[in-house]
Amino acid sequence: MGLQLRLQIIILITVLLTKIIGAVGAPALVLSGCRAMCGRVRVPYPFGLEDRCSGDTWFTIDCNNSKPFLKRLGLEVLQISLKNGTILVNYPVLYSNNNNCSAAGGGINRSVLVPDLNGSLFFFSETDNIFAAVGCNKRALITQKHFNSSFWGCDSTCAHAGAGSNSNNCSGINCCSAPIPAHLQFFNVTWSRIPEAEADDSGCAYAFLVQQDYWIGHNLANSNPFAVNSMENLPAMMDWYHLNKTYYYMSPIYCASTIVYRGVPWWSGCRCPFGYEGNPYFTDGCRDINECTNSTLNTCGKHCVNLPGSYRCDNKYKMIIIGVCSGLGSLLLLACAWWLYIVLKRRNMMKRRQKFFKRNGGLLLQQQLSASEGGVDKTKLFNTTELETATDNFNENRVLGRGGQGTVYKGMLTDGRIVAIKKSKMVDEANIDQFINEVVIVSQINHRNVVKLLGCCLETEVPLLVYEFVSNGTLFQHIHDPNEELPLSWEMCLRILAEIAGALYYLHSAASIPIYHRDIKSTNILLDHKYTAKVSDFGTSRSVAVDQTHLTTIVQGTFGYLDPEYFQSSQFTDKSDVYSFGVVMVEILTREKPISSTRSENCRSLTAYFIQSMEENRLFEILDPRVAKEGRKEELVAVANLAKRCLHLTGKRRPTMKEVAMELEGIRMSQGGSTFQQNCEEVECITIELSEAWGTASTSTTSRFNIEEGSPLDVQPLLF
Repeated sequence: MGLQLRLQIIILITVLLTKIIGAVGAPALVLSGCRAMCGRVRVPYPFGLEDRCSGDTWFTIDCNNSKPFLKRLGLEVLQISLKNGTILVNYPVLYSNNNNCSAAGGGINRSVLVPDLNGSLFFFSETDNIFAAVGCNKRALITQKHFNSSFWGCDSTCAHAGAGSNSNNCSGINCCSAPIPAHLQFFNVTWSRIPEAEADDSGCAYAFLVQQDYWIGHNLANSNPFAVNSMENLPAMMDWYHLNKTYYYMSPIYCASTIVYRGVPWWSGCRCPFGYEGNPYFTDGCRDINECTNSTLNTCGKHCVNLPGSYRCDNKYKMIIIGVCSGLGSLLLLACAWWLYIVLKRRNMMKRRQKFFKRNGGLLLQQQLSASEGGVDKTKLFNTTELETATDNFNENRVLGRGGQGTVYKGMLTDGRIVAIKKSKMVDEANIDQFINEVVIVSQINHRNVVKLLGCCLETEVPLLVYEFVSNGTLFQHIHDPNEELPLSWEMCLRILAEIAGALYYLHSAASIPIYHRDIKSTNILLDHKYTAKVSDFGTSRSVAVDQTHLTTIVQGTFGYLDPEYFQSSQFTDKSDVYSFGVVMVEILTREKPISSTRSENCRSLTAYFIQSMEENRLFEILDPRVAKEGRKEELVAVANLAKRCLHLTGKRRPTMKEVAMELEGIRMSQGGSTFQQNCEEVECITIELSEAWGTASTSTTSRFNIEEGSPLDVQPLLF
């Protein structure tokens, strides 16, 4: 491909891009949603075809039968020019008071109503209009309305015998003309006979304002000025001005200087500067004219370079070479800068990830995994890129739920597994060793009713934990917002309770190191597609040595499920999990929330409400109707008594999770009540409010509860 052909292609592409950019950036002439045309007349802002589309009601135009009329003046609009700041209208022809005028020459019989522009924003253009009078031996004097005095006029004499009336150019023979003063808004015409003239003055006479270009262009002055006898209106040019009101969008740099008229400051009009086009009444409404795209606007031909408001001529080869070199240099510089930015960004990201990995205990976890038998296969250390890809950069659409411990996202790993990724809110750096130990322990839990921890990512500011995904929501949802197509039956509820109890028994007793969950509640019990229970959310869980009987910790838990004994002593035992499980049992039996403002003041706590009802032998009054209908009486009584034992105020009198699990299995297998003898004393009725019971807690104890933001009494689930 030759050099000349390449240059032609480059020039063609440049011209096309310039046209496209010019079309996209074309300035607006009307307000958004407003019409721009009435018939063949374009109506730009500040004029508008509705009040809301105009800058002032004086600029509102009615469009009647495709003809535009100034709404407040009734004048037909012929043309509007923002470039010149003018509006061309049809203005009536005035005539003499001679009664024979209407009949002479087939003239028009009319009653002239001259529009009054006083008080409006319009005035007659002194540069574009002339005042003209047609008649024989007539003197036309203009009287301004507010001053009631004659200011100027002209004399129109009769044509002499043999003199042609077609060549006077309205210089005084049968036709005369005069300029008009500035800012004229209204006038009257008075007629008189020229005193020194001898000819008869009884003929018709006409006076009018007319656009000078129209009067000359149509050759009316030279051909037959009396032709106005058959005309009602002639074109007249008006300018407009306006007070400097804030409702205009105009940019003042495009507006003329302020003038003072009748003691009031006015803007005499706005224009786009030379070399610009558009609507000066909009902010940035004037756009540069590209003179290079129009051969009539430049003298350069093909060697034109557009400038703001102007242009210049230049050698095309020089410009092409400069443009190509500048473009290549800019691209090269941009590519280098981008490459350097990517390198520095990756380097900083690597350092940042390494910093978080060390701070979050990554080195300690690696040691624990390498020392733990089979630990490497059971727990995986994910990197940030893997989890960002799995969650589409933690897209909000992937959020499964939010809770006190953090936010849970749904993700898909590269091997196709669906997982739940928990992004913690914070990590306690002082207890990072304990956190890593918990991750190792929980990841080794292998129980069908415990949500499996697949691994974690420590390269982020807060750790990310990766769990198996459980698809069927929480037990809380199925209890309090049941699925109408497949609600939980009593048989399913009993099985779920047995599965939860078995999982907690495993954590307390059968695991290599006992684990206390510390936040058992219905929102932390997940159900899979077969309605199999899965205990989840070990964010507050703690492991204990085999010879330990309790943990002394900061009080944590969910209001309504919290063990009162733990709240008072700050010592968490396995019986604290038993108490929380007892609340879940009652929640299933009654389908009531742990805390509710709809119950009486003394029994807002579900625990207090249940124990009191048991003491008053009103169990079947508080049971959920579906539960009462589907469950056998012996089963319901046995489960209620077991829940009552789990809710004993004294932890030592509560059964262990092993006993609870075995008794629930016995209830499921038996045809009657419990297969185990209840060897416990009667539980005291908890009639006092939980706040009074917990009021005896030590003032040195620090507490933290998960309480719903919307209501201090109702607990809402953390959705998975």
